[in-house]
Amino acid sequence: MSTPATASGVRVRIAPSPTGEPHVGTAYIALFNYLFAKKNNGTFILRIEDTDATRSTPEFEQKVLDALKWCGLEWSEGPDIGGPYGPYRQSDRKDIYRPFVDKIVENGHGFKCFCTPERLEKMREAQRAAGKPPKYDGHCLHLSAEEVAARVEAGEPHVVRMKIPTEGSCKFVDGVYGPVEIPWDAVDMQVLLKADGMPTYHMANVVDDHLMKITHVARGEEWLASVPKHILIYQYLGLEPPVFMHLSLMRNHDKSKLSKRKNPTSISYYSALGYLPEALMNFLGLFFVQIAEGEEMLTMDQLAEKFDPENLSKAGAIFDIQKLDWLNGRWLREQLSEEEFVQRVLSWAMENDRVRQGLKLSQSRISKLGELPDLAGFLLKSDLGLTPEAFAKVKSTPEEILEVLNQVQPDLEKMPEWTVESIEAELRASADRLGKKLKVVVAPLFVAVSGSSRSLPLFDSMAILGRSVVRQRLKVAAQVVASMVGSGK
Repeated sequence: MSTPATASGVRVRIAPSPTGEPHVGTAYIALFNYLFAKKNNGTFILRIEDTDATRSTPEFEQKVLDALKWCGLEWSEGPDIGGPYGPYRQSDRKDIYRPFVDKIVENGHGFKCFCTPERLEKMREAQRAAGKPPKYDGHCLHLSAEEVAARVEAGEPHVVRMKIPTEGSCKFVDGVYGPVEIPWDAVDMQVLLKADGMPTYHMANVVDDHLMKITHVARGEEWLASVPKHILIYQYLGLEPPVFMHLSLMRNHDKSKLSKRKNPTSISYYSALGYLPEALMNFLGLFFVQIAEGEEMLTMDQLAEKFDPENLSKAGAIFDIQKLDWLNGRWLREQLSEEEFVQRVLSWAMENDRVRQGLKLSQSRISKLGELPDLAGFLLKSDLGLTPEAFAKVKSTPEEILEVLNQVQPDLEKMPEWTVESIEAELRASADRLGKKLKVVVAPLFVAVSGSSRSLPLFDSMAILGRSVVRQRLKVAAQVVASMVGSGK
């Protein structure tokens, strides 16, 4: 695999967006880059891509850092430790991008677009209705310099878009897929600079990779279609592009994309359930190595030694939870001494102060310590074993319970913060939207989250369990209740 000439040697990066719970897919891509750097005595960099100011939050950024550190990944440069090519947070780099965008416009490769969101939506609706893929129609492409200047002077909001060749195709060699050809008429006139002066992902991505001297860009295959835009931006700026490598997406057994709507996908979920980070990295790392049967258990150093980017599968990485369970069990039994096992259990139980907070909530609700496992044990369980009978004491009908669960799940998903106060406020708002009293909404949630109608305070329990565990428990509860609706129980 060819490497662009650079005095810095191999430099790779992981560049997550802090817009939600860190996904196991992020760990998968991060691990590939980490192993690639180790294999080539290179540098592994963490960059936070928070150009989406409406969804990016400091809380989610911290979760990204915590999750990747929990995975055992170490970076040489990043927002938390600095480095020679900082800042490593795109929102702190806002002033860096404008000169690059201006250069593209001045050289005739970009243009100012004054189309309103309403016009663009009508345009896309018409294209979809005609059976065409929605893309910009070039409405502002040929405005005169005088008209553009006058509209800018008048303070009219605008974005900057890139021009796309009208004929031919973009040809490049991908480090995994080999030769790729994408026709230019399939490529949209991408917005490079938003009306608020922030660059889009595509513009910031190219500029940052150039300034940070990134030699290889390894990311998920969903970005393969964006390569023509990125190559074009490099060309427009007179820069050398890096080597692109697009890794097959993580998929379920039925080959569908691994998504949080179907499966638990958050790194924090696997941490909360007591998976060892070594086992999770071992499991993910097997997608990048060639091994014989019986050689599955590998440490990070062993993965780096066997790492083989030249022979990656294009078929898709199947997220086989049974194989992960098997590997995790082996790590627990075979790789930890008795003392290490005890320490891991205690550390896991205290994760996010889970046991301490649970005990504090339990103190006023028990008459003897032996009642603790039944009252607070749900905070440590990986599976509640939820059955239809668990909802027997809830006065609402199965149809009403399902309505509550279906309303609450997306409401909680959009919350930027996960605290006792924000959870209570959101559930009160959910009750209002449903036109129900709060206690009617809370009753089935008690069962969904704890497995029992008698438990610790709901809002506190949800805060302790964490967003990813609560998400999965509500999903399982909805499936159980849906079976009750179907069977008429």
